[in-house]
Amino acid sequence: MVAVRPRLVIVGAVEVARSLDALARDLGYETVVIDGRAAFATRERFPDADRLIVGWLDEVAAEIHLGPYDAVAVLSHDVKFDEPAIVEALRRGCRYVGAVGSRKTQADRQARLRAAGVSEAELARMRGPIGLDLGGRGAAEMALAILAEIVAERYGGSGRPLVERAATSSRVA
Repeated sequence: MVAVRPRLVIVGAVEVARSLDALARDLGYETVVIDGRAAFATRERFPDADRLIVGWLDEVAAEIHLGPYDAVAVLSHDVKFDEPAIVEALRRGCRYVGAVGSRKTQADRQARLRAAGVSEAELARMRGPIGLDLGGRGAAEMALAILAEIVAERYGGSGRPLVERAATSSRVA
């Protein structure tokens, strides 16, 4: 069996996306950065992205062969771009689908997605707010939290501190 290189599709060429792209590539991910705003989706901002696309995920999903091996991080902070991307990623069975936004934003988003026909099972697969709670505030720290959650999902990790796992294991033994 040939191992499939993990791929991260980043929707929204925002500042966090720059750090996320760099960190993901350092961890061996193929990266695709997508944004409909040509001023943001530039080689100057994303010099090493494997693929840089001016457009939106729902428009280019077939072209990039979006599917079950992909992780999708939706970062654009704009309902008209985020939600079609989320719907497309969920419908194509992407293994990880996460989107930025507060808990209130997520609740409002879920209501709109339900109204758009997204099932409860599909909604249950969406991560939002995206990332693990690492307490960071800067773009690179937010990117680390997002990628930590993606890696944990990929390998079935809990996202909990290893010391807790070690403490639980030693009590069982």
